[in-house]
Amino acid sequence: MALPKAKEIISTNPVVVFSKSYCPFCVSVKQLLTEIGASFKAIELDAESDGGDIQSALAELTGQRTVPNVFISGKHIGGCDATTAMHKGGNLVPLLTEAGVLAESSA
Repeated sequence: MALPKAKEIISTNPVVVFSKSYCPFCVSVKQLLTEIGASFKAIELDAESDGGDIQSALAELTGQRTVPNVFISGKHIGGCDATTAMHKGGNLVPLLTEAGVLAESSA
C-alpha cells in the first residue's frame, strides 16, 4: 500500500520532500527551498502512521533509504547533498521554475 501512496504523492505534487521533522538535513533542504521561494509538499515520515512503510517504498523506488528524499516534477533529485549541490551549480532554480513552483521574477 505504501508504494502506490508514495507514487501518488510524487505524481500529484510538483515538489515533494520526504522528511523527518527532527532530521537536520531535512530542515536544511526545506529551509533552502523556502529561501528560494519554492512551494513544496513536505511529508514528515515520523508523523505519518505508515511513515516507515513509505520510507521502505521510497528505498525500493529510488535506491535511497535516507531522508530527505527530494522529488521535482516526479523526478528523484536525491538527498540534502544532491539538492544543495544542484543549487550551488545553478541547476535547482531552473528546475523549480520549470515545475511551476517559483515565480519567474524570483529566479
